[in-house]
Amino acid sequence: MTMDMDGMAQRAQGWLEQLTVWLQSPAFLAQLAAIALAIVIAPIVASIIKRAIPMLRIAPADDASLYKLRFVLFRAGKFLRAILLVGLLAVAAILLRGMEPLGEDWLVKIAQSLAVVFLVYRAIKVFVDDPLWRKVAIWTLVPLALLAVLGYFDDLTAALEAVSLGEDSAITLLAVIRLGLFGALFFWLGSLGNERGQSAIRAQESLDVGAREILAKLLQIGVFAAVVFLAFGAAGIPLSGLAVAVGAVGLGIGLGLQPIAANFVSGLIILLDRSVKVGDFVMLEGDVFGRVKAINMRSTTVATADGKDIIVPNTHFTESSYENWTHDSPLQRYEVDFGVSYDTDLDALVPLVRDAVLEHPDVLAEPDEPSVEFRNFGDSSINMCVEFWCQGIDDGPNKFTSDVGFIIWRTLKANNIEIPFPQRVTYQIPMPRAEKGKGR
Repeated sequence: MTMDMDGMAQRAQGWLEQLTVWLQSPAFLAQLAAIALAIVIAPIVASIIKRAIPMLRIAPADDASLYKLRFVLFRAGKFLRAILLVGLLAVAAILLRGMEPLGEDWLVKIAQSLAVVFLVYRAIKVFVDDPLWRKVAIWTLVPLALLAVLGYFDDLTAALEAVSLGEDSAITLLAVIRLGLFGALFFWLGSLGNERGQSAIRAQESLDVGAREILAKLLQIGVFAAVVFLAFGAAGIPLSGLAVAVGAVGLGIGLGLQPIAANFVSGLIILLDRSVKVGDFVMLEGDVFGRVKAINMRSTTVATADGKDIIVPNTHFTESSYENWTHDSPLQRYEVDFGVSYDTDLDALVPLVRDAVLEHPDVLAEPDEPSVEFRNFGDSSINMCVEFWCQGIDDGPNKFTSDVGFIIWRTLKANNIEIPFPQRVTYQIPMPRAEKGKGR
């Protein structure tokens, strides 16, 4: 114990002597001054730059041109001071090396390395919004940056390169890590490119909706196929490795991914045979109905009139029955029931209601004019029906049956035609009187 204490005291004494030598060295003091000056100047220059460039301090509007670029610049403004600190320390190291009496920059290099690590940390905090991915990035990228600035990064890569995933395999642990990193990067870039490309394709009004959706899905498949090849190439994994991966995916499909593969193929079939298109109005089992909002790789989204989105597996449209109200034509026939009293002149009623309904701007005269039809003799009324054609679905902004119902009601009221209601007559049954002498 006494020897350990003596050793610690000797080491502390050595450090103190070294610090005394450094504090008496003009080169060391010049480096300290350069670091302090960089720390003071960085926020001042950052503030000046932000005032001169508004997009670094003001968030862009959602409809601004080049929104994504502006948004990246706005977020980058939040760690502009860290960027400037790294740059100022780099300039200070160059200047100190060029000064003949001084000529040392090791302390500035250490400070610059720590500033780089802090810059990586700030960039992760600003750009990664998801808490889980933020933690993953902090606990991976920050240590890697620290190893890089300390000079141990090459040793780490050499150790990972020495670990092979199998005998005589060209795939190493480092290649797998690179595949994950480059795969995530290319997947993100591919998602952005796919989103922009699909928006551009869907904006081509010269193509019909089905052709646009087919081209959009082919673009999506092509983009992500390219992402896979680029990720393998950047990771240094030969195409034989890709064949192994594809074989593993095929085995997974054979063991338990059949539903996903079936939905993917069904989505392609739907797009190619155009049995269902974006914008079609469909009715599924259980009286579930709505308009097709999107046809994705695995499922189709059906938007209902009450604002809900129903996610339907693509296999439902290839294996089950459903109704597509707008498959060939948007023309639809609707009907509204009503009743009139038995005193009504039906011969006069028919043209009266028919002409009134035909005045509605959405009611069509082709393929047939509105038809007023007799249905049956009811208990209290003669039950009638109006059948009419419209171009569109009676949901959301279209209220065809409601409008026609109002028209019928106003027409009957204006012509003093009675709309009867059920009537019931109640009879009181007299109770028999008790005979005298009984019950005593």
